[in-house]
Amino acid sequence: MRPEKHSLTLHGHRTSVSLEREFWDAFREIAAQRAMPINALAAEIDAARGVDMGLASAIRLHVLRHYRGLTGD
Repeated sequence: MRPEKHSLTLHGHRTSVSLEREFWDAFREIAAQRAMPINALAAEIDAARGVDMGLASAIRLHVLRHYRGLTGD
């Protein structure tokens, strides 16, 4: 399956992120479980990622860690 591009707003700036549909669905589920907007969760992940990692990769890793029980979410 090809990644889908979606727009997010981080710190007042629009950016686009390409993720596979399953990752988008899981990302939205995590945001809903935490009762927070998806842009807020993306900003949190963005702030925690290193400069050598893209936002899409950071989101995928966050989703993976969440479902493996490795985050506080």
